[in-house]
Amino acid sequence: MQPTHLVADTICRTVELGLTITDAAINERFTWIDCQPVEHDPACRRCGEPGRLRDHVTRVLTDLPITGQPVRLRVRTPRFTCDNEACSVTIFRQSLPAAAADGASTTRRVTRWILQRLAVDKMSISAVAKSLGIGWDLTNDLALAAVRDLVYDQPEHLGGVRYLGVDEHKWKHCRGQGTASFVTVIVDLTPVIDGTGPARLLDMVPGRSAAALESWLERQDPNFRSRIQRIALDGFAGYHRAAAEAIPQARTVMDPFHVVHLAAEKLNLCRQRIQQETKGHRGRKGDPLYGIRRVLLARSDLLTEM
Repeated sequence: MQPTHLVADTICRTVELGLTITDAAINERFTWIDCQPVEHDPACRRCGEPGRLRDHVTRVLTDLPITGQPVRLRVRTPRFTCDNEACSVTIFRQSLPAAAADGASTTRRVTRWILQRLAVDKMSISAVAKSLGIGWDLTNDLALAAVRDLVYDQPEHLGGVRYLGVDEHKWKHCRGQGTASFVTVIVDLTPVIDGTGPARLLDMVPGRSAAALESWLERQDPNFRSRIQRIALDGFAGYHRAAAEAIPQARTVMDPFHVVHLAAEKLNLCRQRIQQETKGHRGRKGDPLYGIRRVLLARSDLLTEM
């Protein structure tokens, strides 16, 4: 058992990380906190046999800001030698399970703090990254991984889904001339059909191809696929082919938005032809049929109820 500095550990909450503070310093960029594990754990992670203390190494971890300044923990971490000849590990570093995952550069509570700042304080990724003193990409990756664990990796996430909606979306991460890419968006329409609530986002898959949708469907549990009764799509034949192969029992239909869009486009072509034949020019205000397409788009519920 190592001696602890209870006041400093309590204020900085390092006690919940299984660490105790030994020193601290401040420079222009960071608050540096030197600490060490409260208890040594010499058990080998491969064979479980106790190892022999070899030396110490410093592991640097990003932690929560203190008084608005980014914090770095310098953890004096023991290294051990495994004397078990049957074990493939010779030298290993003590794990810090309460503080951080093996190989991670941030403490576990940093990820929770990022989600709180994004969801509660409505901060941007850039602002959160600046507060922690880390890069935008790392901050974004931590947030995405945490959300996926909280939502997509839960077993009940796909429970009760009977009606699917699929469409593509043009995804662009930055303003200006940034490169845009497409994703396949998959939503649960069951609450809409049952009248219990709005549609629910299930997943977004890179690409807008038949393979993107088919591979996602094939990765799901067979029980999930067997429950699907309807799948609403746009006019892309690739999605229809993927749905027919992965969930053949489900009936594919065209979603209301694209039904209205296609009907409006056909009506517009008809209007343009009639205007040209009768008036000799394109539509003008006051001409017959001029406002039909606009009215149709505004009252799309008329078509969806047919």
